[in-house]
Amino acid sequence: MSFVHADFMLNNETAKHLFHEYAKDLPIFDYHCHLSPEEIAKDHVFENITELWLSGDHYKWRAMRANGVSEGKVTGSASPKEKFLAWANTAENAIGNPLFHWTQLELKKYFGIEALLNSDNAEQVYNEINEKMKCDSLTARKFIQESNVEFIGTTDSPLDSLEFHEKIAEDDSFDVTVIPAFRPDEYFQLKKHTVKKLEEACEQKASSYKIFIKLLETRVDYFDKHGSVLSDHGLNELVYTETTSEEIERIYRKILEDQVLTVIERNQWITRLLVDLGCMYAKRDWVMQIHFGAVRNAHTQLFTEYGADAGTDSIADQSYLAENLNCLLDALHKKEALPKMILYNLNPEYNAIVASTAANFQSNEQGIKSKVQFGSGWWFNDTEKGILRQLETLSDHGMLMHFVGMITDSRSFISYTRHDYFRRILCNYVGEQVELGKFPKEESLLKKLIQNICYFNAKAYFEPNRSQ
Repeated sequence: MSFVHADFMLNNETAKHLFHEYAKDLPIFDYHCHLSPEEIAKDHVFENITELWLSGDHYKWRAMRANGVSEGKVTGSASPKEKFLAWANTAENAIGNPLFHWTQLELKKYFGIEALLNSDNAEQVYNEINEKMKCDSLTARKFIQESNVEFIGTTDSPLDSLEFHEKIAEDDSFDVTVIPAFRPDEYFQLKKHTVKKLEEACEQKASSYKIFIKLLETRVDYFDKHGSVLSDHGLNELVYTETTSEEIERIYRKILEDQVLTVIERNQWITRLLVDLGCMYAKRDWVMQIHFGAVRNAHTQLFTEYGADAGTDSIADQSYLAENLNCLLDALHKKEALPKMILYNLNPEYNAIVASTAANFQSNEQGIKSKVQFGSGWWFNDTEKGILRQLETLSDHGMLMHFVGMITDSRSFISYTRHDYFRRILCNYVGEQVELGKFPKEESLLKKLIQNICYFNAKAYFEPNRSQ
């Protein structure tokens, strides 16, 4: 039997039944990823497995560095074959890391390779995959369709033309819904040149905060017209410091003059922008995603040479998270403008804080189930243990039945096995609870639980108009 087999990670009979009967064949609703809309629109043809598998994958890069691989074979000028061989040696030594599982899942699903990847078979596997990619014309769209993906939410700059989303939407030959997500991160660390770019895109001067926020709203409208139903925000920490209209205008003038903000002013700026954007999203029935808790670009040399997303980030800590998060959600609620929201926490020490805070703000008159979501295990937490921690904390403080499920959060077109990985972990967890007598062995209830989390909850949460 191969390492990855039909019952991989399913350690009890109930888990096997739930996975094979109710989870395995459901479509994938991937509402947050970093796939390239251009590559989808053009149906990109990958030159080799290295481009497909290793390009831009900072998860693998971190592991390769830990395995003693020189930077030239990680992000440098080494040949595709040299980089693949270096990764094969790393994969062999990554046992215990989720990359070991992901590697084998991807090799089997997309290329039919069941052997464990290692230094001995690396060259043979490299040649075999490249030949298969060429003969079967495995393109970006084919990988998506082979993965049974129904919906994709990309991550896009507010000033993106969205031309490739337009081309995808106009192409009747591709039946996967691909929508942009508004990601305004650059405006939280605002600089004068960033304002200039916004002014150029909107063909209007932003001489005050009042005008600036109106210009930003025109970009939200632009995304809305292109089918967007979601936004995303990546924050190092969650802060909350209130500000008056006069104070925000003063802070904005300092930004235009390239003056350094104080810590309090920075927190005021972030808070005001989050609240104002949240109001825009609520007005349009968008989902507001917030990812927080990362120390980014810690390795100065690699950041200088390669730039962001080089694989030198880590989990952050912060003070007063509970107070800040509760105040932020309450501020939006008091304005009657709390949008549907998903909170992704990177530090598992704060899981209970985030889940219990989300539970405070579920009240709504629209019948939305779990309007504020404690999001899936993210980044350093999309491991087996991280996924289980998130599921257990959500169960303790919220309603597991209404959880919107897993995301890939990936740039790779073959990372959809992470949904399979999640579904196996979920089914095994639920199966264990059943066999321990903690969950009832009630077929209709278990079917509803598994299928809701794997697919139906996300579909209803993000596509209320399309699904009616």
